[in-house]
Amino acid sequence: MYLQNNVTEFILLGLTQDLFRKKVVFAIFLIFYLGTLLGNLLIIATIKTSRALRSPMYFFLFYLSFSDTCFSTSIAPRTIVDALLKTATISFSECIIQVFSLHFFGCLEIFILILMAADRYVAICKPLHYTTIMNRKVCAVLVAVAWVGSCVHSLVQIFLALSLPFCGPNEIDHFFCDLEPLLSLACSDTYVVNLLLVSNSGAICTVSFVILIFSYIIILHSLRNHSAEGRRKALSTCISHILVVILFFVPCIFIYTRPATTFPMDKMISVFYTIGTPLLNPLIYTLRNKEVKNAMKKLWSKNFVSDDVR
Repeated sequence: MYLQNNVTEFILLGLTQDLFRKKVVFAIFLIFYLGTLLGNLLIIATIKTSRALRSPMYFFLFYLSFSDTCFSTSIAPRTIVDALLKTATISFSECIIQVFSLHFFGCLEIFILILMAADRYVAICKPLHYTTIMNRKVCAVLVAVAWVGSCVHSLVQIFLALSLPFCGPNEIDHFFCDLEPLLSLACSDTYVVNLLLVSNSGAICTVSFVILIFSYIIILHSLRNHSAEGRRKALSTCISHILVVILFFVPCIFIYTRPATTFPMDKMISVFYTIGTPLLNPLIYTLRNKEVKNAMKKLWSKNFVSDDVR
């Protein structure tokens, strides 16, 4: 347990130890993180201020952008700062906090994606009952359940991390704290912990991915009975959702559903789903969604008009 640990801090080896490459990492992460903040906060502000975006789909999109922002923030700022340091260290308690926040907001994103798929299923397959089933109160309760579920998942990760004894080696061959790299530093048999990790994080990723893909197959199959215009609009929305699901889940499944083995590509895959996906999500939703683009234009024009009046 935590009291038995001799390690008070860890050294994060990061993506590279080469000074020039660390500067490249700094620049890339800074640009990606600023782009993530700009894109997701713009979506949050647009949905919050636009009366045209009051449907449940945008209610869930609001929380997806929020979880993306927090998920990226749990990793990117520290990685950006660490890229400027010769030796990047993180205390044991900060490492545990990062594990919690990473898994909390990552799991919240998974649950929100499931809610968005359920929303599209009701909207397309049961359109006459849509407003009754997906009313504001139901949506709020579903999001609250997602928050509770994410908290439970993250607490399990913390329990697993605190159950690992660390006796000496403290170099984490990664750019952030997570259970997978911590397992290699533990001075005891980690078979049971790894099994619990796969059955927790791995199962959530895999089962959720299967549910989402299966639900979208049902949705796409049901579009045969819709008009050409209805099919076009539904396809545009569903394709955006499917792209986000694939971009987020495939790397996560690769990382969390296998035994405690490390591959050279692990770090780059982690970069993709921790920094790349939160940046791509706003682009996917805005470029393929006419309603969001129109609402953003109105928001910008409103701001420009108010500035001119001043």
